[in-house]
Amino acid sequence: MINIGLIAHDGKKPEMVSFVLGNKTFLSKTKIYATGTTGGHIAKEGFDVECLLSGPKGGDAQIAALLATGYIDVVIFFRDPLDKHPHEPDVQMLMRLCDVHNIPLATNPKTAYYILKGIEAEMIREAKIRK
Repeated sequence: MINIGLIAHDGKKPEMVSFVLGNKTFLSKTKIYATGTTGGHIAKEGFDVECLLSGPKGGDAQIAALLATGYIDVVIFFRDPLDKHPHEPDVQMLMRLCDVHNIPLATNPKTAYYILKGIEAEMIREAKIRK
């Protein structure tokens, strides 16, 4: 099973919910970890979500710790690059750890879409090999 970390800054939460709903078939087969408020919005749409702390209270750091210890395979973080965020050091640490641990990181819906499609294609390829 694929473990995905989902995070969205306040101005991007509606975009995250839209993305999750648009990829419901794939995401319903994954384990979703999300920062508190983002996870709450996603859970309201019927998804099973492991909600962590909100981003400013340490949720970004919790997802970073999970990926550093091998529990997260992909991070989708819809950032708002035009706004200031008090927890920016946590955001930078999360992004750095994605690079350190070779974890795919999408910061916008188009990149997230292509990452999910790539994972899906790889899963199909592996299933054919096993047959």
